[in-house]
Amino acid sequence: MVAAVWLLTTPAAAVETVVVSAAPPDPVGTAAFSTVRLGTDELRVSPQLDEALSQVPGLSLYRRNSSLSANPTTQGVSLRSIAPSAAGRALVTLDGVPQNDPFGGWVIWSALPPEDIAEAEIVRGAGAGPYGAGALTGTIALKENTGGIRASLSGGELGLRRAAAAGGADLGGVSLYASAARSASDGWIPVNTTQRGAADDNLTLDGASAAVRLQAEPVAGTLISARVSGYRENRHSGIVGTGSETSGMIASFTAAHPVHDDLGWRLQAWIHTSDFAQTSAAISTDRATATPSNHQTATPATGWGANAAVRGEGLVAWEVGADVRTAHGNAHELASYQSGAFTLGRVSGGDSVVGGLYAEGAYREGPWLATLGVRADAWSSSNGHTAQTTLATGAITTQDWPSRSGVLPTARAGLRYGDDALYVRTAAYKGFRAPSLNELYRPFRLGNNVTMANPALKPETLAGVEIGAGGAFGKFAWDLTAFANRLHAAVTNVTVGAGPGTFPGAGFVPAGGLLIQRRNAGAINAPGIEGNVTYTDGPWRLSAAFDVLDQRVHGGTEAPQLTGKRPAQAPRTTLTAAADWKLTPALTASATVRYESNRFSDDANTLRLGASAVVGARLEYAFGDGPAAYVAADNLFDARVATSSSADGILSLDAPRIVSVGLTFAR
Repeated sequence: MVAAVWLLTTPAAAVETVVVSAAPPDPVGTAAFSTVRLGTDELRVSPQLDEALSQVPGLSLYRRNSSLSANPTTQGVSLRSIAPSAAGRALVTLDGVPQNDPFGGWVIWSALPPEDIAEAEIVRGAGAGPYGAGALTGTIALKENTGGIRASLSGGELGLRRAAAAGGADLGGVSLYASAARSASDGWIPVNTTQRGAADDNLTLDGASAAVRLQAEPVAGTLISARVSGYRENRHSGIVGTGSETSGMIASFTAAHPVHDDLGWRLQAWIHTSDFAQTSAAISTDRATATPSNHQTATPATGWGANAAVRGEGLVAWEVGADVRTAHGNAHELASYQSGAFTLGRVSGGDSVVGGLYAEGAYREGPWLATLGVRADAWSSSNGHTAQTTLATGAITTQDWPSRSGVLPTARAGLRYGDDALYVRTAAYKGFRAPSLNELYRPFRLGNNVTMANPALKPETLAGVEIGAGGAFGKFAWDLTAFANRLHAAVTNVTVGAGPGTFPGAGFVPAGGLLIQRRNAGAINAPGIEGNVTYTDGPWRLSAAFDVLDQRVHGGTEAPQLTGKRPAQAPRTTLTAAADWKLTPALTASATVRYESNRFSDDANTLRLGASAVVGARLEYAFGDGPAAYVAADNLFDARVATSSSADGILSLDAPRIVSVGLTFAR
């Protein structure tokens, strides 16, 4: 992170803009909930969108590292530091289309270049209404740019290089918008010099994405839009002989008639195909050698979905609608490496469906806003299977897993009183997330750790209440919210054994490794407080934000040993700060700080990761209207940031200091 980010925590504080787009409008009662909006300039401060978003305290991937180095399967995003998850506990959408992977729920952030994004609206708290399943700790609603030209070219230490461009044109009644990005890094060895051995290698990245959107207004007041995007990534994973490949495509079609004097409506359909391959290895105790342990040759998956809504305004603004999402996928793997060869082939996967009906309304009278949304969703996981082949004989053993299904009602309500100068608000909500195909059916091995799937997983639910206040006076704007959340049936990686040893259903776990299984581990209670303040005075803009939580697990019968522990990878305190100083009309200096208190790498809280503080700095010179040049430093003071720890105490580290230079253009 290398430049300032300015947080607007209520829609009333934002400058209203009107964009002609087929993208879904904001839910009718958004202003009653804890909301942060980041605009185009704020999102372009980092070439990784997840890094730009991380200036919102409590918003993070599973571990501390960004998508520059994180394995794709750990790039799920969560909000409020309640309990990060590799699959993610927040729903990410682009103009209403889910961006979470259909097999694993993670997000490929390199497929979302900041140059392509006009705004991010982060709504904290479980979603009901139009958000639907997946919005457990909140929603990150991205809106694509509709015009203009934006481009960047940069290079820096660790072989960092990147080029991206996005722009639109009017083709006589049809608007065209396209974007493309390519980024690469030669990376770094993520193990400290005193612990690393010959088996340790660089974490690297080579990723690319492209998208094109066509939009037209064939009938006055009715917009149609079609968008197609594709992405691919290749990575080395930090151990000799290991790496991953990811690719995918998302296509969507939207037709919308915004509310004018008549009813508004929206129809949207999308399809998301993805594939993932990965090699992993077991490491000797002296880290001198790496032996292949698993080769996930392919993970083809397809998700599709549709939503429809009708909207009206009057004494009560309202919306009713329906949506459905499906996923189908299989993981193809080679496992059980013995005597120089894999001896076992495995195919595991299945299907999932979530569909629901919702209604949401908002009543406004003077300074009052009251909103209520209700949903009912049916979910199912079916056709679950694991087929294992003994490669030497061709013998196949097949296990079919029972189908599971249910219906879950959810809701949210909010009340707000006040105006831009001073407001108070309160909200309550309940949401859910169905387990991903990856969590249900795919076992995997990473390094010396073995993780078993669990076809019996049921959906997670989160219920919460909050109360907040905020406003603006003079040069200051502020917001403060207290909340209490309870995450029930949390899908958790539970440690059930340690190597060396052979375990039923998992095989051999080497020394220094852990045997882990995904389980619905009781509940997580997470009360907390969050807030921010901004100050603007002439050439100066300053901001600070924080969240502080007391997360505690109640392991229940599934994991009683976790009762009283903190969730893995959940910091109690996150602080961010930013400063932006316009030294001259053309020259701007910026700085950011992100601090996190200690966290634990494991569920049992035995592998402690110390606190971290990372500083970024940037100096930018604008050459008139459009082009600019900059020099930036990420992790300016070369802080040692531990992202995970193995059972034998080997720490994985985030990126060291990276100095880069670049050119940008925006018009």
